[in-house]
Amino acid sequence: MMYTIAIGCDHGGFQLKSAVIAHLENKGYLLKDFGTFSEDSCDYPDIAEAVAEAVADGQFERGILICGTGIGIGIAANKVAGIRAALCHDTFSAHASRQHNDANILTLGQRVVGQGLALDIVDIWLTTDFEGGRHQRRIDKIEQIQQREAQKQ
Repeated sequence: MMYTIAIGCDHGGFQLKSAVIAHLENKGYLLKDFGTFSEDSCDYPDIAEAVAEAVADGQFERGILICGTGIGIGIAANKVAGIRAALCHDTFSAHASRQHNDANILTLGQRVVGQGLALDIVDIWLTTDFEGGRHQRRIDKIEQIQQREAQKQ
């Protein structure tokens, strides 16, 4: 299945984002680049929020975010209701994040994984389906936590 993909990065992920975009476009995926568009310093929460909102609102089915480590940009994305951003630096985690956690955003660290491995992670993440079953019960519980936290506001 071909998904529509929102993609973004900060300056620390710019080179890897460019490679991922070329890779996905070559495979026929439709995507929108939310920036950044250079290696000039920028703030990853701005990019994370834009991509996460686009995925949460249903404009895109999946998202990919890249920074130096994949950590900060993922923390920021996970602040948006409905987002399950998963940091993956290996193919097993990419597979499990989709199969068990129904992750809708993949985060990667340009300074952590090489380009070849990153492209393998992206491919596995995009082609692995959510298993449902007992895992759906856990996703439902995550959403219940999110709802309780929103009520505190």
